[in-house]
Amino acid sequence: MKKRMLALACAAAMVLSLVACGGKTEETAAETKAEETTVAESQAEESKEDVKTTSDSADGKYELALVTDLGTIDDKAFNQGAWEGLKKYAEENNITYKYYQPQEGTTDSYLETIGLAVEGGAKLVVCPGFLFEEPVYLAQEQYPDTYFILLDGEPHSGDYSEYKTGDKVMPILYAEEQAGYLAGYAAVKDGMTKLGFMGGMAVPAVIKFGYGYIQGADAAAKELGVDVEVMYNYTGGFAATPEAQTMAAGWYKAGTEVIFSCGGAVGNSVMTAAEADTNKKVIGVDVDQSVESETVITSAMKMLSNSVYDGIKAYYDGTFPGGKTSVFTAANNGVGLPMETSKFEKFTQEEYDALYAKLANNEIEIKSFSGENNDPTVDLTELTNTKVTFVK
Repeated sequence: MKKRMLALACAAAMVLSLVACGGKTEETAAETKAEETTVAESQAEESKEDVKTTSDSADGKYELALVTDLGTIDDKAFNQGAWEGLKKYAEENNITYKYYQPQEGTTDSYLETIGLAVEGGAKLVVCPGFLFEEPVYLAQEQYPDTYFILLDGEPHSGDYSEYKTGDKVMPILYAEEQAGYLAGYAAVKDGMTKLGFMGGMAVPAVIKFGYGYIQGADAAAKELGVDVEVMYNYTGGFAATPEAQTMAAGWYKAGTEVIFSCGGAVGNSVMTAAEADTNKKVIGVDVDQSVESETVITSAMKMLSNSVYDGIKAYYDGTFPGGKTSVFTAANNGVGLPMETSKFEKFTQEEYDALYAKLANNEIEIKSFSGENNDPTVDLTELTNTKVTFVK
Protein backbone atom coordinates (compact mmCIF):
# COMPACT_ATOMS: atom_id res chain seq x y z
CA MET A 1 0.00 0.00 0.00
CA LYS A 2 1.22 3.50 -0.69
CA LYS A 3 2.92 5.23 2.23
CA ARG A 4 0.40 8.07 2.15
CA MET A 5 -2.51 5.72 2.61
CA LEU A 6 -0.75 3.89 5.44
CA ALA A 7 0.09 7.11 7.23
CA LEU A 8 -3.48 8.34 6.89
CA ALA A 9 -4.87 5.05 8.11
CA CYS A 10 -2.66 5.23 11.16
CA ALA A 11 -3.76 8.80 11.96
CA ALA A 12 -7.30 7.91 13.00
CA ALA A 13 -8.61 10.27 15.67
CA MET A 14 -10.30 8.80 18.73
CA VAL A 15 -13.46 10.71 19.76
CA LEU A 16 -14.02 10.73 23.52
CA SER A 17 -17.76 11.10 24.18
CA LEU A 18 -19.75 8.17 25.62
CA VAL A 19 -23.52 8.01 25.23
CA ALA A 20 -25.95 5.65 26.93
CA CYS A 21 -28.79 4.76 24.64
CA GLY A 22 -31.02 2.12 23.14
CA GLY A 23 -33.93 0.08 24.37
CA LYS A 24 -35.90 -2.88 23.14
CA THR A 25 -39.12 -2.15 21.26
CA GLU A 26 -42.36 -3.44 22.69
CA GLU A 27 -43.15 -5.35 19.52
CA THR A 28 -41.43 -8.73 19.68
CA ALA A 29 -41.25 -11.48 17.12
CA ALA A 30 -42.57 -15.00 17.14
CA GLU A 31 -39.90 -17.68 16.92
CA THR A 32 -40.53 -18.85 13.38
CA LYS A 33 -38.07 -18.43 10.51
CA ALA A 34 -39.01 -17.26 7.03
CA GLU A 35 -37.04 -17.26 3.83
CA GLU A 36 -36.43 -13.69 2.58
CA THR A 37 -34.28 -12.21 -0.17
CA THR A 38 -30.92 -10.76 0.80
CA VAL A 39 -31.75 -7.30 -0.46
CA ALA A 40 -34.67 -4.93 -0.44
CA GLU A 41 -37.68 -5.37 -2.73
CA SER A 42 -36.15 -3.14 -5.41
CA GLN A 43 -33.31 -5.67 -5.74
CA ALA A 44 -35.37 -8.82 -5.43
CA GLU A 45 -35.36 -9.66 -9.12
CA GLU A 46 -31.57 -9.49 -9.24
CA SER A 47 -30.74 -11.51 -6.12
CA LYS A 48 -31.97 -15.04 -5.45
CA GLU A 49 -30.03 -15.78 -2.27
CA ASP A 50 -31.99 -16.66 0.85
CA VAL A 51 -31.90 -14.94 4.20
CA LYS A 52 -33.25 -16.21 7.48
CA THR A 53 -35.05 -13.85 9.81
CA THR A 54 -37.49 -14.12 12.63
CA SER A 55 -41.04 -13.24 11.62
CA ASP A 56 -42.16 -9.88 12.90
CA SER A 57 -45.15 -7.59 13.19
CA ALA A 58 -47.56 -6.98 10.36
CA ASP A 59 -45.64 -4.00 9.00
CA GLY A 60 -42.73 -6.22 7.92
CA LYS A 61 -40.00 -4.23 9.66
CA TYR A 62 -36.66 -5.69 10.80
CA GLU A 63 -35.07 -4.14 13.85
CA LEU A 64 -31.50 -5.41 13.48
CA ALA A 65 -29.71 -5.39 10.14
CA LEU A 66 -26.40 -6.48 8.67
CA VAL A 67 -25.13 -4.94 5.45
CA THR A 68 -22.59 -7.30 3.89
CA ASP A 69 -19.78 -6.40 1.59
CA LEU A 70 -19.84 -8.17 -1.77
CA GLY A 71 -19.36 -11.49 -0.01
CA THR A 72 -22.07 -13.67 1.51
CA ILE A 73 -23.02 -14.49 5.08
CA ASP A 74 -21.31 -17.86 4.75
CA ASP A 75 -17.99 -16.43 3.53
CA LYS A 76 -16.08 -17.84 6.53
CA ALA A 77 -14.83 -14.32 7.14
CA PHE A 78 -16.17 -10.95 8.31
CA ASN A 79 -19.71 -11.27 6.94
CA GLN A 80 -20.25 -14.68 8.50
CA GLY A 81 -18.71 -13.77 11.85
CA ALA A 82 -20.78 -10.59 12.12
CA TRP A 83 -23.97 -12.36 11.03
CA GLU A 84 -23.53 -15.13 13.60
CA GLY A 85 -23.19 -12.59 16.42
CA LEU A 86 -26.22 -10.59 15.28
CA LYS A 87 -28.36 -13.68 14.72
CA LYS A 88 -27.43 -15.17 18.09
CA TYR A 89 -28.49 -12.09 20.03
CA ALA A 90 -31.65 -11.58 17.97
CA GLU A 91 -32.85 -15.14 18.38
CA GLU A 92 -32.06 -15.23 22.09
CA ASN A 93 -34.12 -12.08 22.60
CA ASN A 94 -36.91 -12.51 20.03
CA ILE A 95 -35.83 -9.52 17.92
CA THR A 96 -36.42 -9.28 14.19
CA TYR A 97 -33.34 -9.28 11.97
CA LYS A 98 -32.29 -9.34 8.34
CA TYR A 99 -29.25 -8.90 6.12
CA TYR A 100 -28.86 -6.81 2.98
CA GLN A 101 -26.32 -7.30 0.22
CA PRO A 102 -25.11 -4.43 -1.99
CA GLN A 103 -25.00 -4.73 -5.76
CA GLU A 104 -21.54 -3.16 -6.13
CA GLY A 105 -18.44 -2.72 -4.02
CA THR A 106 -18.59 1.07 -4.01
CA THR A 107 -19.24 3.70 -1.36
CA ASP A 108 -22.45 4.75 -3.14
CA SER A 109 -23.74 1.18 -3.28
CA TYR A 110 -22.90 0.49 0.36
CA LEU A 111 -24.55 3.75 1.41
CA GLU A 112 -27.64 2.97 -0.67
CA THR A 113 -27.91 -0.47 0.92
CA ILE A 114 -27.60 1.02 4.40
CA GLY A 115 -30.52 3.26 3.42
CA LEU A 116 -32.57 0.21 2.42
CA ALA A 117 -31.91 -1.34 5.82
CA VAL A 118 -33.03 1.85 7.58
CA GLU A 119 -36.16 2.01 5.42
CA GLY A 120 -36.74 -1.61 6.36
CA GLY A 121 -36.99 -0.65 10.02
CA ALA A 122 -33.40 -1.13 11.20
CA LYS A 123 -32.63 0.62 14.46
CA LEU A 124 -29.09 -0.75 14.51
CA VAL A 125 -27.01 -1.63 11.43
CA VAL A 126 -23.85 -3.75 11.53
CA CYS A 127 -21.25 -3.00 8.84
CA PRO A 128 -18.39 -5.54 8.64
CA GLY A 129 -15.02 -4.38 7.42
CA PHE A 130 -12.90 -1.32 6.67
CA LEU A 131 -14.61 -0.83 3.31
CA PHE A 132 -17.52 0.63 5.29
CA GLU A 133 -15.46 3.41 6.88
CA GLU A 134 -16.56 6.07 4.39
CA PRO A 135 -20.15 4.80 4.00
CA VAL A 136 -20.68 4.91 7.78
CA TYR A 137 -19.04 8.34 7.93
CA LEU A 138 -21.75 9.55 5.54
CA ALA A 139 -24.59 7.43 6.92
CA GLN A 140 -24.25 8.75 10.47
CA GLU A 141 -25.26 12.17 9.15
CA GLN A 142 -27.97 10.96 6.78
CA TYR A 143 -29.62 8.69 9.35
CA PRO A 144 -29.12 10.44 12.71
CA ASP A 145 -31.61 8.19 14.54
CA THR A 146 -29.89 4.95 13.51
CA TYR A 147 -27.15 3.19 15.47
CA PHE A 148 -24.14 1.63 13.73
CA ILE A 149 -21.54 -0.98 14.61
CA LEU A 150 -18.52 -0.71 12.29
CA LEU A 151 -16.09 -3.63 12.39
CA ASP A 152 -12.37 -3.22 11.75
CA GLY A 153 -12.45 0.47 10.98
CA GLU A 154 -13.28 4.05 11.96
CA PRO A 155 -15.52 6.47 10.03
CA HIS A 156 -13.63 8.91 7.83
CA SER A 157 -14.09 11.03 4.73
CA GLY A 158 -13.15 9.69 1.33
CA ASP A 159 -9.83 11.52 1.26
CA TYR A 160 -9.01 10.63 4.89
CA SER A 161 -8.90 14.31 5.79
CA GLU A 162 -11.50 13.95 8.56
CA TYR A 163 -12.30 11.20 11.04
CA LYS A 164 -15.61 11.55 12.81
CA THR A 165 -17.41 9.11 15.08
CA GLY A 166 -20.92 10.14 16.03
CA ASP A 167 -22.60 9.37 19.33
CA LYS A 168 -24.55 6.51 17.76
CA VAL A 169 -21.60 4.84 16.06
CA MET A 170 -19.47 2.09 17.65
CA PRO A 171 -16.28 1.50 15.65
CA ILE A 172 -14.53 -1.73 16.65
CA LEU A 173 -10.83 -2.45 16.21
CA TYR A 174 -8.97 -5.60 17.21
CA ALA A 175 -5.59 -6.36 18.76
CA GLU A 176 -4.28 -8.19 15.70
CA GLU A 177 -0.80 -8.14 17.19
CA GLN A 178 -2.02 -10.34 20.05
CA ALA A 179 -3.67 -12.84 17.71
CA GLY A 180 -0.48 -12.96 15.63
CA TYR A 181 1.62 -13.40 18.77
CA LEU A 182 -0.43 -16.40 19.83
CA ALA A 183 -0.03 -17.98 16.38
CA GLY A 184 3.73 -17.43 16.16
CA TYR A 185 4.34 -18.67 19.70
CA ALA A 186 2.21 -21.78 19.16
CA ALA A 187 3.91 -22.64 15.85
CA VAL A 188 7.40 -22.61 17.38
CA LYS A 189 6.28 -24.40 20.53
CA ASP A 190 4.80 -27.05 18.26
CA GLY A 191 8.26 -27.69 16.82
CA MET A 192 8.42 -25.51 13.72
CA THR A 193 11.48 -23.31 13.20
CA LYS A 194 11.15 -22.28 9.54
CA LEU A 195 8.19 -19.92 9.36
CA GLY A 196 6.64 -17.71 6.72
CA PHE A 197 4.41 -14.64 6.79
CA MET A 198 2.59 -13.69 3.60
CA GLY A 199 0.50 -10.55 4.04
CA GLY A 200 -1.73 -8.86 1.51
CA MET A 201 -1.64 -5.08 1.36
CA ALA A 202 0.56 -3.49 4.00
CA VAL A 203 -2.33 -1.88 5.85
CA PRO A 204 -2.11 -1.48 9.65
CA ALA A 205 -4.16 -4.58 10.52
CA VAL A 206 -2.02 -6.83 8.32
CA ILE A 207 1.21 -5.32 9.62
CA LYS A 208 0.09 -5.80 13.22
CA PHE A 209 -0.69 -9.46 12.59
CA GLY A 210 2.80 -9.95 11.18
CA TYR A 211 4.64 -8.09 13.92
CA GLY A 212 2.82 -10.04 16.61
CA TYR A 213 3.53 -13.30 14.79
CA ILE A 214 7.26 -12.60 14.70
CA GLN A 215 7.45 -11.58 18.34
CA GLY A 216 5.46 -14.62 19.47
CA ALA A 217 7.80 -16.87 17.50
CA ASP A 218 10.77 -15.02 19.00
CA ALA A 219 9.50 -15.52 22.57
CA ALA A 220 8.99 -19.25 22.04
CA ALA A 221 12.40 -19.57 20.36
CA LYS A 222 14.08 -18.00 23.39
CA GLU A 223 12.24 -20.32 25.78
CA LEU A 224 13.23 -23.39 23.77
CA GLY A 225 16.74 -22.22 22.94
CA VAL A 226 16.28 -22.66 19.20
CA ASP A 227 16.85 -20.46 16.17
CA VAL A 228 13.92 -19.48 13.96
CA GLU A 229 13.98 -18.32 10.36
CA VAL A 230 11.11 -16.22 8.99
CA MET A 231 10.27 -15.54 5.34
CA TYR A 232 8.30 -12.28 5.21
CA ASN A 233 6.44 -10.61 2.34
CA TYR A 234 3.48 -8.38 1.45
CA THR A 235 1.88 -9.34 -1.87
CA GLY A 236 0.34 -5.88 -2.37
CA GLY A 237 -3.25 -7.10 -2.71
CA PHE A 238 -5.92 -9.35 -1.27
CA ALA A 239 -6.61 -11.51 -4.31
CA ALA A 240 -5.56 -15.09 -4.95
CA THR A 241 -2.93 -14.92 -7.69
CA PRO A 242 -0.58 -17.32 -9.50
CA GLU A 243 2.30 -15.15 -8.28
CA ALA A 244 1.34 -15.61 -4.62
CA GLN A 245 0.96 -19.35 -5.11
CA THR A 246 4.34 -19.56 -6.83
CA MET A 247 6.00 -17.60 -4.03
CA ALA A 248 4.44 -19.81 -1.35
CA ALA A 249 5.43 -22.95 -3.25
CA GLY A 250 8.99 -21.64 -3.49
CA TRP A 251 9.14 -20.99 0.24
CA TYR A 252 7.83 -24.46 1.00
CA LYS A 253 10.31 -26.06 -1.39
CA ALA A 254 13.13 -24.14 0.32
CA GLY A 255 12.17 -25.61 3.69
CA THR A 256 9.49 -23.32 5.15
CA GLU A 257 7.24 -25.47 7.32
CA VAL A 258 4.28 -23.16 7.92
CA ILE A 259 3.06 -19.89 6.39
CA PHE A 260 0.80 -17.44 8.20
CA SER A 261 -1.42 -16.26 5.37
CA CYS A 262 -2.78 -12.82 6.20
CA GLY A 263 -4.21 -11.41 3.01
CA GLY A 264 -7.81 -12.33 2.31
CA ALA A 265 -8.00 -14.58 -0.74
CA VAL A 266 -4.18 -14.75 -0.78
CA GLY A 267 -4.80 -17.56 1.69
CA ASN A 268 -6.30 -19.65 -1.09
CA SER A 269 -3.03 -19.41 -2.99
CA VAL A 270 -1.03 -20.42 0.07
CA MET A 271 -3.34 -23.34 0.87
CA THR A 272 -3.10 -24.61 -2.70
CA ALA A 273 0.69 -24.49 -2.49
CA ALA A 274 0.68 -26.28 0.86
CA GLU A 275 -1.63 -29.00 -0.41
CA ALA A 276 0.80 -29.75 -3.22
CA ASP A 277 3.74 -30.30 -0.84
CA THR A 278 3.87 -33.04 1.80
CA ASN A 279 3.60 -31.97 5.44
CA LYS A 280 3.42 -28.23 4.76
CA LYS A 281 1.15 -26.16 6.96
CA VAL A 282 -0.88 -22.93 6.91
CA ILE A 283 -2.07 -20.56 9.63
CA GLY A 284 -5.39 -18.92 8.77
CA VAL A 285 -6.58 -15.45 9.69
CA ASP A 286 -9.60 -13.52 11.04
CA VAL A 287 -11.87 -16.57 11.49
CA ASP A 288 -11.41 -20.31 12.03
CA GLN A 289 -10.31 -21.48 8.57
CA SER A 290 -9.78 -25.12 9.49
CA VAL A 291 -12.62 -26.20 7.19
CA GLU A 292 -10.88 -24.59 4.21
CA SER A 293 -7.99 -27.04 4.03
CA GLU A 294 -6.47 -29.91 5.98
CA THR A 295 -3.23 -27.94 5.87
CA VAL A 296 -4.60 -25.25 8.24
CA ILE A 297 -3.20 -26.01 11.68
CA THR A 298 -4.76 -23.01 13.43
CA SER A 299 -6.06 -19.48 12.76
CA ALA A 300 -5.25 -16.08 14.27
CA MET A 301 -8.82 -15.02 14.95
CA LYS A 302 -10.72 -11.85 15.59
CA MET A 303 -13.74 -12.87 17.65
CA LEU A 304 -16.16 -11.11 15.33
CA SER A 305 -19.34 -12.71 16.58
CA ASN A 306 -18.43 -11.93 20.19
CA SER A 307 -17.84 -8.25 19.49
CA VAL A 308 -21.05 -7.86 17.46
CA TYR A 309 -23.06 -9.67 20.13
CA ASP A 310 -21.58 -7.49 22.87
CA GLY A 311 -22.22 -4.30 20.89
CA ILE A 312 -25.86 -5.17 20.26
CA LYS A 313 -26.33 -6.16 23.88
CA ALA A 314 -24.91 -2.81 24.97
CA TYR A 315 -27.45 -1.06 22.71
CA TYR A 316 -30.39 -2.83 24.33
CA ASP A 317 -28.92 -2.46 27.81
CA GLY A 318 -28.66 1.30 27.33
CA THR A 319 -24.85 1.30 27.56
CA PHE A 320 -23.95 1.60 23.88
CA PRO A 321 -20.37 2.98 23.71
CA GLY A 322 -21.00 5.39 20.85
CA GLY A 323 -18.67 8.22 19.96
CA LYS A 324 -15.44 6.37 20.59
CA THR A 325 -13.55 3.38 19.23
CA SER A 326 -13.82 0.09 21.11
CA VAL A 327 -10.79 -2.20 20.97
CA PHE A 328 -11.25 -5.93 21.42
CA THR A 329 -8.25 -7.71 22.91
CA ALA A 330 -7.43 -10.82 24.89
CA ALA A 331 -8.70 -8.95 27.95
CA ASN A 332 -12.28 -8.99 26.61
CA ASN A 333 -12.01 -12.22 24.60
CA GLY A 334 -11.65 -10.29 21.37
CA VAL A 335 -8.89 -12.34 19.74
CA GLY A 336 -7.57 -15.88 19.99
CA LEU A 337 -6.81 -19.26 18.44
CA PRO A 338 -9.51 -21.93 17.88
CA MET A 339 -7.85 -24.58 20.01
CA GLU A 340 -10.74 -27.03 19.59
CA THR A 341 -10.03 -27.32 15.85
CA SER A 342 -6.27 -26.66 15.85
CA LYS A 343 -3.98 -29.48 14.71
CA PHE A 344 -1.06 -29.00 17.06
CA GLU A 345 1.10 -31.98 17.96
CA LYS A 346 3.00 -30.53 20.93
CA PHE A 347 1.47 -27.19 21.87
CA THR A 348 -1.15 -27.85 24.56
CA GLN A 349 -4.35 -26.24 25.79
CA GLU A 350 -2.64 -25.59 29.12
CA GLU A 351 0.20 -23.70 27.44
CA TYR A 352 -2.30 -21.72 25.41
CA ASP A 353 -4.37 -20.80 28.47
CA ALA A 354 -1.29 -19.65 30.37
CA LEU A 355 -0.11 -17.50 27.47
CA TYR A 356 -3.57 -16.06 26.88
CA ALA A 357 -3.85 -15.07 30.55
CA LYS A 358 -0.56 -13.18 30.31
CA LEU A 359 -1.80 -11.28 27.26
CA ALA A 360 -5.12 -10.52 28.96
CA ASN A 361 -3.30 -9.19 32.03
CA ASN A 362 -0.94 -7.04 29.94
CA GLU A 363 2.07 -9.03 31.13
CA ILE A 364 3.46 -9.28 27.60
CA GLU A 365 4.61 -6.20 25.71
CA ILE A 366 4.29 -6.42 21.93
CA LYS A 367 6.27 -3.89 19.94
CA SER A 368 4.20 -2.00 17.36
CA PHE A 369 5.33 -0.77 13.96
CA SER A 370 6.54 2.79 13.65
CA GLY A 371 3.77 4.11 11.41
CA GLU A 372 6.29 5.36 8.88
CA ASN A 373 7.94 2.04 8.23
CA ASN A 374 6.38 -1.38 7.70
CA ASP A 375 9.58 -3.39 7.42
CA PRO A 376 9.96 -5.64 10.47
CA THR A 377 13.64 -6.19 9.76
CA VAL A 378 14.07 -2.53 10.70
CA ASP A 379 11.28 -1.94 13.21
CA LEU A 380 12.09 -4.99 15.33
CA THR A 381 15.86 -4.54 15.57
CA GLU A 382 15.46 -3.31 19.14
CA LEU A 383 14.46 -6.79 20.27
CA THR A 384 17.36 -8.03 22.35
CA ASN A 385 18.88 -11.48 21.89
CA THR A 386 16.43 -12.22 19.11
CA LYS A 387 16.38 -15.75 17.74
CA VAL A 388 14.56 -14.73 14.55
CA THR A 389 16.36 -14.28 11.24
CA PHE A 390 14.44 -12.48 8.47
CA VAL A 391 14.64 -13.69 4.90
CA LYS A 392 12.87 -11.65 2.22
